[in-house]
Amino acid sequence: MSNTNIPTDLLRTLITISEVGGHTRAALLLGRTQPAVSLQIKRLEQLLGVKLLVQSGHKSVLSDDGQRLAVYARQILRLNDEAVAQFCAEPLSGSLRVGLPTDFATAYLQDEIMRFGQETNNADLEIHCALSAKLLDELHKGEHDVIVALFSDEDNQYLSHRWSQHPLWVCSDQLDLAKCEAVPIIAHHEGCVYRERMTSVLSRERRQWNIVFSAPGIAELQRAVMSSFGVTALTKKTLLKGMKILHDSDGFPPLPAIHVGIFYRHSQVSEVGLLFIERMKHLLSDLTEESC
Repeated sequence: MSNTNIPTDLLRTLITISEVGGHTRAALLLGRTQPAVSLQIKRLEQLLGVKLLVQSGHKSVLSDDGQRLAVYARQILRLNDEAVAQFCAEPLSGSLRVGLPTDFATAYLQDEIMRFGQETNNADLEIHCALSAKLLDELHKGEHDVIVALFSDEDNQYLSHRWSQHPLWVCSDQLDLAKCEAVPIIAHHEGCVYRERMTSVLSRERRQWNIVFSAPGIAELQRAVMSSFGVTALTKKTLLKGMKILHDSDGFPPLPAIHVGIFYRHSQVSEVGLLFIERMKHLLSDLTEESC
């Protein structure tokens, strides 16, 4: 077993079937016949000595062993595809559907994507902004090629790269919280991970709170903070002059870390998509604090 090598084309077939739910659709995407795809899965199962796919209604889904293998398979395919993309000499073309979170420094990501689009002028970019939970749901439905999203440890099926963010309690240095009976919270709309972190921590501390301002974009939240509307959670990269950080000694316990990730479906990503992922990987490494 220690000398067993798994061909990447077998892993790609397994992951494609798991993403599209069947051998027929996977065969179309991979440019193979359905019998050839079935033989590849049989060969992979023989190599590892386990059953990798089971039927669930009309769909082929990963078995428990298949799910375990899929974690490694995605990493292997990502490294393989990134390596191949580095040696692609032909001009990149095609379309790329990108999902960006409204609740994580969208402005920074948008600027970089605009530069990416200019450098790859043969590629058609389509950008959609929404809350991370909605983006993850849309990725599962095949509505995006690549997304950047905040996520919990459970939402990792299509995860490619991940980082951690440590949000900070902040308010205007002009705001007198001693006059507030309940903590005035500035937040994104319901469904935002930052909002959930703030309200959960305050509720656990049995402190009263009210949502006094809600908006989809980070710029609106920053302006609301500077106008002394209330308190919010930001990262170091999004702090502005005139804001102050609130600590445990101020009655604001540390907020739990937030995970940021790049997600994509291997069955849909193109060469231009792989190049885009590489660009986002470097950008997010600079914007975030820890890589995991």
